[in-house]
Amino acid sequence: MRTETVLKIEVIDLLLKTFGVLETERFISSIKNNNFDYTEWRKTLWKDKTIEEIHKLATDFEKEKLIN
Repeated sequence: MRTETVLKIEVIDLLLKTFGVLETERFISSIKNNNFDYTEWRKTLWKDKTIEEIHKLATDFEKEKLIN
């Protein structure tokens, strides 16, 4: 299991690589300023999507990452 520090570093690195500095800052700021509750957010994130639709979104996202 990773320490909290290692986990935070890896997540920030992933966000930066995926979204860049500006979008990463916006994301972190939105979480800090809104008392973001990840567990509650996650419960409703995909509520209107089927597993097939979620799989397609993930597949499309991965393909787009490979292109860029």
